[in-house]
Amino acid sequence: MKVAITGASGLIGSALSLSLRADGHDVLRLVRRPPTAADEVEWDPHGGSVDVDSLTGIDALLHFAGAGVGDRRWTARYKREIRESRVLGTRTIVRAIATLDAKPAVLICGSAIGYYGETGTRTADEDDPNGDGFLAGVVRDWENATGPAVEAGIRVVRARSGLVVSGKGGAWGRMWPLFKVGAGGRLGSGNQYWSFISLRDEVRAIRRMIADDSMVGAYNVCAPEPATNAEITRAMGALLHRPTIAPVPSLVLRAVLGEMSSEVLGSIRARPRRLLEAGFTFVDPTIEDALRSALESPDD
Repeated sequence: MKVAITGASGLIGSALSLSLRADGHDVLRLVRRPPTAADEVEWDPHGGSVDVDSLTGIDALLHFAGAGVGDRRWTARYKREIRESRVLGTRTIVRAIATLDAKPAVLICGSAIGYYGETGTRTADEDDPNGDGFLAGVVRDWENATGPAVEAGIRVVRARSGLVVSGKGGAWGRMWPLFKVGAGGRLGSGNQYWSFISLRDEVRAIRRMIADDSMVGAYNVCAPEPATNAEITRAMGALLHRPTIAPVPSLVLRAVLGEMSSEVLGSIRARPRRLLEAGFTFVDPTIEDALRSALESPDD
């Protein structure tokens, strides 16, 4: 199988590349510069250009490119970058593959459970409507940008990922160092739900989406039982044998993070109903399992 990946240097993209190559598949990485290796394909997500000829013969496109939501404070400029990197990038790559004579069988578009906005203690599954807020709007427009691929007859799967538990990057990549030195603690009240997934289950779920022709549309890619921030804090402290008695007050988070604090303090209790109905089995169903998986991984 020949697979092209955008965002191949990111947390999910790099793990997918390693997994696919380990099983003997050919992987092409889309890069935003002139290629320096045979497995690289140049594209310009903002400018709208793609080296389409180099994508000839691909069986699947995995689209995971986008500016990191938690990488910087949400200034007006960075919010625009978050949106454009996803919406414009998706439009660019989707229009490109739609022009191929031999189109890929499937497009897996990275998405996020932020689609649902604040859910509090209510459980949200794939039938729930789009929520309110900045990220909910971004995810809606991001997913809608896949429309031309659907019209071109390509099977499109929108993978709404939760928080990926890994020491290599993402939100957890920034939390591990704090907890390892005993400086971790619950955030705000700690009652907010965090829908998580281990990195290996994330990769397994996406690979199932590639292989299973019956999987179409939106799927929540998160563990069956989300945990509260307080429960996650206790689990991390217990696993690392470190104290977690220094909570970070909501007022401090708002002062430090600005608008992005609403995402840290907000609650999204998502359930992977469609993955479970498809018969997908989680290797790491609990937060304790996911944390152990991250610690045991040689890459973490």
